[in-house]
Amino acid sequence: MLIDLRAQYARIRDDVDRRIKAVLEHGQYILGPEVRELEERLAAAAGVRHCLAVASGTDALLMPLMALGVGPGDEVITTPFTFVATAEVVRLVGATPVYGDIDPDTYNLDPSGIEALITPRTRAIMPVSLFGQCADFDAINAIAARHRLPVIEDAAQSLGATWRGKPSCGLTTVAGTSFYPSKPLGGYGDGGAVFTGDDELARVLREIRVHGQSATYRYARVGLNARLDSIQCAILLAKLAVFPGEVERRAQIAQRYDRLLAGVVRTPVVRAPATSVYAQYTIEVDDRDAVRARLKAAGVATGVYYPTTLNREGPYRDERARVPHAERAAARVLALPFDAYLTPERQDAIVEQVRRAVAP
Repeated sequence: MLIDLRAQYARIRDDVDRRIKAVLEHGQYILGPEVRELEERLAAAAGVRHCLAVASGTDALLMPLMALGVGPGDEVITTPFTFVATAEVVRLVGATPVYGDIDPDTYNLDPSGIEALITPRTRAIMPVSLFGQCADFDAINAIAARHRLPVIEDAAQSLGATWRGKPSCGLTTVAGTSFYPSKPLGGYGDGGAVFTGDDELARVLREIRVHGQSATYRYARVGLNARLDSIQCAILLAKLAVFPGEVERRAQIAQRYDRLLAGVVRTPVVRAPATSVYAQYTIEVDDRDAVRARLKAAGVATGVYYPTTLNREGPYRDERARVPHAERAAARVLALPFDAYLTPERQDAIVEQVRRAVAP
């Protein structure tokens, strides 16, 4: 398997079961005390005043665009090498995603190409902290400040990572993360969170989360049903207790992969002052599909994040985009089995099969 979620549950089973039972007993299934506790703890961890637990990582990106008033005729600069949700939310508010190329080492949006993409219609910059590593927020925030643009961090994969010692989700105007089960901090279903230090933006986001209500049955704006239920928050609180240790363990396992695969394949590059939570451990190989087929035959699961760039995909297509680094990465990347509970024995076996697959 690519990610072993059962090993973690075996470790935290008693706490998860206890917290779920507490929700079942108090019966506050929507916006119960677990929601408030999780929000407070995550806001403190990110170093911001406000965190809102929401129904999905997609909602966590859509809501900031809605709160900032991004809409038809507007443009949002982002990356084409990401999960579809990044561009999807831009389209959902009626705006147009404008794609910049990536840094070929980190796979994150290359700041050097952003300024050339800014037009009078640009309303926001949405970098993705991909594979668990923060984007270059020194450069991106400086560009945004010069042009008076908000920055929305797509932190769906990077909760727990840092930039210059400051946590992902606390580096920009607003950020959204995901609690999809396979994320470094994942629930047992869909979920997400929005982070901001802006009091007014937080007020609007809270209204959007509950159908645009400023008070019960008083509708200040068009909103969503985007609440995260209390049971998922209870599960996440149990996971949050072990999360710092898991982040350390993920880094250790990634570094061991780096050593074992040095000179065999292209291994991930984490560039200071960033740290990574390694949402995936992504290598690059020649003839990716053939290598992947050999690994499958040997019993090694792999993933491809992502097999195509969004500028080539259906409703997100943009023939004008010039993103050669992103397109090259999409043809070469391959994610290996990875989680905080991967044993050295299993890792050694995976590495051996990778060696055989790339040099059959």
